Amino acid sequence: MGETDSNRPGMQFVEQTGEAIARVQRELHAYNVAAFPPRPPEFFALELAGECGELANKEKKLWKGRRLPLEDLAEEAADVLIALINYSNARGIDLGAAVALKIREIERRRTAE
Repeated sequence: MGETDSNRPGMQFVEQTGEAIARVQRELHAYNVAAFPPRPPEFFALELAGECGELANKEKKLWKGRRLPLEDLAEEAADVLIALINYSNARGIDLGAAVALKIREIERRRTAE
């Protein structure tokens, strides 16, 4: 008999992670609906690209030897995550389910090798 995902070492977190992401996604959506005017998915896709670029620029500065506070990286990483969740909400993507599915696929490929 094969192992289920929840019985494989290291995979117990998949369902909990999906549920936690879904909860954050719902709560951020409720916040955005209450606090901001509606914006289309394209807005959030552009915002996500911009925030990823800002994070990459900070990493480039580190790579070149410049010192930056960890807080700068944390702020940019948070911006990327918020933009991704906003994009997912605008497109109707269940990010928690998508992440759980992707982790299962990664694990399937990893163990098939």
